[in-house]
Amino acid sequence: MPLLEVQNLSIGFGDSRAIQDVSLALEAGDRFGIIGESGSGKTLTALAITGLLPIGASLTGEIRIDGHPLPANERAMARLRGKRIGMVFQEPMTALNPLMRVGRQIAEAVELGGLHLGAATINELLAEVGLAPEHGRRFPHQLSGGQRQRVMIAMALASQPDLLIADEPTSALDLVTQRTVLDLLAQICARRRMTLLFISHDLKAVAALCSRVLVLHRGRMVESGSTEQVLGAPAQDYTRRLVAASRFDVAAPPRPPSTPTLLELEQISRDYGAGAPWPWRRKPLRALHDVSFTVQEGQCLALVGPSGCGKTTLARIIAGLDDASAGALRLAGQAYHGRDLPRTMRADISLVFQDPFGSFDPRLPMGQSVAEPLRLRPGLGLAQRTERLHEVITAVGLSPDMLGRYPHEFSGGQRQRLAIARALVTRPRLLVLDEPVSALDVSVRGEVLNLLARLQAEFGLTYLLISHDLDMVRAMADRVMVMEAGRIVEQGAPQAILDHPQHRLTQALVAARLPELGAGRLRA
Repeated sequence: MPLLEVQNLSIGFGDSRAIQDVSLALEAGDRFGIIGESGSGKTLTALAITGLLPIGASLTGEIRIDGHPLPANERAMARLRGKRIGMVFQEPMTALNPLMRVGRQIAEAVELGGLHLGAATINELLAEVGLAPEHGRRFPHQLSGGQRQRVMIAMALASQPDLLIADEPTSALDLVTQRTVLDLLAQICARRRMTLLFISHDLKAVAALCSRVLVLHRGRMVESGSTEQVLGAPAQDYTRRLVAASRFDVAAPPRPPSTPTLLELEQISRDYGAGAPWPWRRKPLRALHDVSFTVQEGQCLALVGPSGCGKTTLARIIAGLDDASAGALRLAGQAYHGRDLPRTMRADISLVFQDPFGSFDPRLPMGQSVAEPLRLRPGLGLAQRTERLHEVITAVGLSPDMLGRYPHEFSGGQRQRLAIARALVTRPRLLVLDEPVSALDVSVRGEVLNLLARLQAEFGLTYLLISHDLDMVRAMADRVMVMEAGRIVEQGAPQAILDHPQHRLTQALVAARLPELGAGRLRA
């Protein structure tokens, strides 16, 4: 008897159908992947299995656990989620309580699962996902995106569920941590005979982890079968397009031999916690140590490194959202200091945040949020603002008629595309891209990256690209810098750095890359 059985699942909102006749069956210990574009129904399927569908959704079909239908009573369903079903959500910052330390939130998950702390201590759970004990004493905003994702995985594993649903659990992780988490999930599935339902845009991760896969497109099943069959020799055109799009093929614009310097950083340092009265905060945490580099106009500089190494902190300082504790910044020769960035310069620097949902005001329609940066360009009239807004929305693959919707009405990938549109709407000189395509499906990643390459050529844009994806870095970047613990440890041309790494961290990042499709699965 299957542990999980879904038969003819359909989900509707009013007169529209988001999912139509989806069926799947998972045995104990199975590792099953669901792939498809953003909005194809992957997350809705997971929410239906956990009984967390949004209000207003209508569900038909059957969902069974051990042959029994899901309970209609919410209290009974909550107990089932606590003991039998665990879930790792796509956006950890919005899933974690901002007012509770993460260790306490993990303890709460343990208690809801009916376990005692002696059976699975907080420190053991943190260590299982590669975090130190002190991370449990921090609040979510004090952790990097990858660290928050690992906390979510620890919470999901805390109750030792029979079924773990992982919705993009590695999208915010660096390569070393991604490989560690995938190995961890494979080992736990084998040790506990835990069933895994793995939802991801990363076809390499699905191929490495899952034995079977289901392809969804616009809420309908396209293809289903063994991973080797579906991804190695796809029978349907849509699946073939997904597999082809997983290989980066970016038409990078020609670079001029010599261009002026646009951005200069000189010995930038950032300390956190200095001067705090609490005993555990007497010594400041140094997130950046004397970081210095220059970026030429029209260049793409890539910044890579493990989660928590200071990449996002550096990006926020450059974009004027945080202050450096020491050092100097200059944009086109004009000095500025973090949040004291003059209004006349602020429109020239845009930042695409790593977490798209947390970067939008949930009370504002998307049209208003995307157009908001245009206030920094006071010379534009209403017709020009509307034209600029429609131009960027269309450029990232969305329709202008979506602008009246609110953030929660979009999928994760659609929100990321809207974040890129908002950053481009002012036509900045410098665009800081913090994991710009980590939440995008493979069919859109190439389109967005080619869009960024085209815009760079048309408008002379300069990019500071922060990414964990070395294939994307190779395709996009002119120079690569590797960061560790707030320091630049290696830099150079992408081919030199990625083909012949010298520093031990760069060597570890290159070694942690997932194999190409068809190269086999991770061993348990």
